[in-house]
Amino acid sequence: MHYTGARILIEALIEQGVDTVFGYPGGAVLTIYDELFKHKDRIRHILVSHEQHAAHAADGYARSTGKTGVCIATSGPGATNLVTGIATAAMDSVPLVAITGNVSTALLGKDSFQEVDIAGITMPVVKHNWIVKDVNELAEVIREAFLVARTGRPGPVLVDIPKDIAGALSTACSTPNLAERARRLEERSSRRAFSEEDIGKAASLLAGAKHPVLYAGGGVIISGASKELIELAERLGAPVALSLMGTGAIPKSHPLHTGLVGMHGTVASNKAVQQADLLVAVGARFSDRVTSSPGTFAGAAKILHFDIDPAEINKNIQAETWVVGDIRKTLGKVLARLPPRAEAGWEGEIARWKGCIPKSHEKTGGLRPRFILEETARRLGEDAVVATDVGQHQIWTAQFYPFTRPRSFLSSGGLGTMGFGLGAALGAKIANPSRAVALFTGDGCFRMNCAEMGTLKAYGVPLLIVVFNNQALGMVRQWQRLFYEERYSETVLTQWPDFVKLAQAYGLSGYSADTEDGFAAALDRAAGDLKAGQAAVIDAAIDPDEEVLPMVPGGMPIDRQIL
Repeated sequence: MHYTGARILIEALIEQGVDTVFGYPGGAVLTIYDELFKHKDRIRHILVSHEQHAAHAADGYARSTGKTGVCIATSGPGATNLVTGIATAAMDSVPLVAITGNVSTALLGKDSFQEVDIAGITMPVVKHNWIVKDVNELAEVIREAFLVARTGRPGPVLVDIPKDIAGALSTACSTPNLAERARRLEERSSRRAFSEEDIGKAASLLAGAKHPVLYAGGGVIISGASKELIELAERLGAPVALSLMGTGAIPKSHPLHTGLVGMHGTVASNKAVQQADLLVAVGARFSDRVTSSPGTFAGAAKILHFDIDPAEINKNIQAETWVVGDIRKTLGKVLARLPPRAEAGWEGEIARWKGCIPKSHEKTGGLRPRFILEETARRLGEDAVVATDVGQHQIWTAQFYPFTRPRSFLSSGGLGTMGFGLGAALGAKIANPSRAVALFTGDGCFRMNCAEMGTLKAYGVPLLIVVFNNQALGMVRQWQRLFYEERYSETVLTQWPDFVKLAQAYGLSGYSADTEDGFAAALDRAAGDLKAGQAAVIDAAIDPDEEVLPMVPGGMPIDRQIL
């Protein structure tokens, strides 16, 4: 049977288990969208308001489920609008397949209308990309794209399909046995995989440590290794410090959880790292936000590094030894070589340091971030998924929200993308219809993505949006206050728009609050909207001088904190 390239694409997506794609149509993808219309009973398309948010929605879908997210855009500006979302996924190792249309093959390279070299543009931020110039190769390219996106260290890929290829006919749509191809790709991605000698060295270091600390990153969550991480911590009696992307890898309530490490790390995490004799990095990459000053970071500790990507070993911090491979597998092998319980040498120091918190965390009066987050968490329950944008509210969420499980915290860590949150929350709710999903955002970020409220209304997506409204670009303003003598250059925002009226303009409910009682009442009313299948926005007015603390000034040792 002869199929068009567009039909082959749809069949290949369904073959890969795709049930939802996020996108925005245009001239170069009309044939693809015609097939989406014909097969809307087999694959769902969510029309967003901007292509960037299609990428973020596919990203949120992927982060919250572990599946591969899919987004579609037309050629030229449609394709370039995806780039920020693709780069966001790349920095946080999120499996994503971006599909773009392009001008017909005869017009490529001729500066045709709405033509860009999207393969060249995205090359630095994808694992691989393809320009399909033969319709007979399209099905195989899509299959390989999904394999590349999810194999080894996950990440985004891009498939560019010229318009004539989407309309061309082919019989190459049969389903091959992918097992051999998957095996070869796994082999290619793990050429420097761990050996039994590596496992032995790691186990020896762990067994000999008196003051070990685990530093857990997003790789723990990606690999599904939270159980192994917690077992290792309990065997060693070791505190677990988290990167931002590691949030949720261990329940906040666990006695060995010490919270964030680095620039906004807790006293307990930062002091423990600085005084450790062994620092065990698990699925973490020693980013500058964690190490601050590499020369003074964990200066007394040997470094043991577990990661799936050999490129991360010794990239930022030199390791004593390392184990390259899937973290769940490698931790399991190391655990098999350790005694049931090691002697912890911290002797109450961690508990004492946990008591060292900024005074601002205990302040009352007015509407404070900690109250907003803890009260919302109490209402939503442990199963909720939480997305954030980027800035002060992002760090407050990581500090105060009582996360209990992996894949419940969605945030742009590596790229720090303002405008990420609403698209990601949309994708997460589409992927998890039975779970409560909330977005915590700032007024600066929400102005960048608020058009997606139209998408929430159109599809009846019951999402809770809480805007931390301090009428400022809060994190940048905090730096200006601390390090630039309070010269607030272009960080003070006006009170416009009125987010309540804006929500209502999109057909959603909007509530405002500036006290704890007012916020609790707004949550009550929003709960009714969510139950009725409608999104709700709460505009929460907070003090513009509210700060994110602790904080390590750039370039300082991480135990030199502003409290």
